[in-house]
Amino acid sequence: MRVFANLDEVKAAKGEQLGSSDWHLVTQEQVNLFADATEDHQWIHVDLEKAARGPFGGPVAHGYLTLSMLAKFSGQLWQVNGLSMAVNYGLNKVRFPQPVRVGKRIRAHGQLADFAENKMGLQVTVLITVEIEGEDKPGCVAESLALLVP
Repeated sequence: MRVFANLDEVKAAKGEQLGSSDWHLVTQEQVNLFADATEDHQWIHVDLEKAARGPFGGPVAHGYLTLSMLAKFSGQLWQVNGLSMAVNYGLNKVRFPQPVRVGKRIRAHGQLADFAENKMGLQVTVLITVEIEGEDKPGCVAESLALLVP
């Protein structure tokens, strides 16, 4: 994890790689709970028999489930000390190049891509790539925005 002492260190690190998060195993239970929470019970996620005969050879995580893991992964990639708060400010471009099959492990890699001064503090753009273990393409690539308030 990359730990920054303050916002000046964040600014100086523009373009820096933040490293990798821990691996996370995507389970069918997690997918089912996400399906229940979002009321998205499409067969490619929750019908094991039909999904086994489908285009991915088994059930896959929702793209938004993969995206929601950025909250966990970001906390493992970087932090800034001395803030009154840090909040999710949104996302720019988000893509899901490859579905994440249930039973696969994923982890994130981050790069501090950009920053902009904001009246409340510093808005930071982090490019996050969610790697799928053993796969060539990532499960998600997103520009994640955070607002860092001193």
